[in-house]
Amino acid sequence: MTTTAPTARDAWPLLLARLDHARAATDSLFGLLRDEAFYDRSIGERHRIGFYRGHLDAFDWNLLNGRLFDRASVNPEYDHLFAFGIDPIDGQLPSDQVSDWPLRSEVERYCWSVRDVIDHELRRVERHGVDPQPSGQSPALLLNVAIEHRLMHAETLAYLLHQLPLERKVKGHASQAVEQPLVPNGRVAIPAGTARLGMPAEEASSFGWCNEFDGLDVEVPAFEIDKNMVSNGEFLAFVEAGGYRDPRFWSEAGWAWREAEGFGRPVFWQADASGWRLRTMFDEIALPLNWPVYVSHAEASAYARWAGKTLPSEAQWQRAAGTRRPRHGNFDFAYFDPVAVDADLHERSDAGVVGMWGNGWEWTDTVFAPLPGFKAFECYPGYSANFFDGQHYVLKGGSPRTASCMIRPSFRNWFQPHYQYVYAGFRCVHA
Repeated sequence: MTTTAPTARDAWPLLLARLDHARAATDSLFGLLRDEAFYDRSIGERHRIGFYRGHLDAFDWNLLNGRLFDRASVNPEYDHLFAFGIDPIDGQLPSDQVSDWPLRSEVERYCWSVRDVIDHELRRVERHGVDPQPSGQSPALLLNVAIEHRLMHAETLAYLLHQLPLERKVKGHASQAVEQPLVPNGRVAIPAGTARLGMPAEEASSFGWCNEFDGLDVEVPAFEIDKNMVSNGEFLAFVEAGGYRDPRFWSEAGWAWREAEGFGRPVFWQADASGWRLRTMFDEIALPLNWPVYVSHAEASAYARWAGKTLPSEAQWQRAAGTRRPRHGNFDFAYFDPVAVDADLHERSDAGVVGMWGNGWEWTDTVFAPLPGFKAFECYPGYSANFFDGQHYVLKGGSPRTASCMIRPSFRNWFQPHYQYVYAGFRCVHA
């Protein structure tokens, strides 16, 4: 019996179903937001939360209209107002006021009107097809861009909501941390060999972002890496040893940032008379020592220096993870919280490293840069290229709030080193 690859027409219903699923994921998060908190700014560098309600549908409209169809806008002013998000930039905070933005009811009306038009046109494409774009940006690629863009923002929205005071959100499921003794972290020896970065040319028919192409193989010398992600308990030793007060462990820029901000703990941690506590999405709980610590790149690097280790390079991380796509793990919105770094839920890589997919993005010491043969998407030219500035570091893996479609070995995330709010942890390479 022989089979053939599905045609573009065969794949279209699946893409439409995935778009609906992505919309449901973001809609459910906005459902956690009390009306009076719609335009709260929970993170100083970011837009007000309500911006993202309009942004997601405005992005879809601006992406698809003029490429897959040509329709008059339902609101050209909102198409522009909600067009662009912002990357956190040190020292440059937005200054807009709540009064600068439309009412939530008006934003909601815009979103539903845009979706009605888009859905009508996508059903027409399903029935009749559409000519390929002259730029080579296929209809399927455009819809994949819309889907994954929205799913990325589902994660952004989660950590924006995470930083809101508890009373500004609708109460959700309580966190279920279990008190367990701290599990010592082991190390895994990784033999010398090849690491594949990005997506190889022969897989170009699969969707990947522009920074995933053209994939290449890199030779990596033998090294040893932490078996598990660094836990809250391990990081607590760094805090209690005065790691936040000692400039020896920090880069010059990292120490200047720490001094300017005056913090001495991970942003998700709180302290009260009972000891250290962790802010989860809906609670504050006793610090779970075996959950992964979520910190910025600067904090992770300081810990690694204090411990006499380093962060892995992207190639080392990929060599330890391998090229096999994981079958299970703490990802795809199943939980708001992480789980223990050694939990049975985690999959091991072929090398024996635990939990590299989900439970928390993992920082590398590799500056985000294009792979050889990089070519920006015509439909989204600034997605990667705007961040090839030497100021962003590659993260790999995924978090509990990362969609399963992006839990792929080739996917490359990135953030600035002083951004604390992402669900990002790390593991170390042993010198």
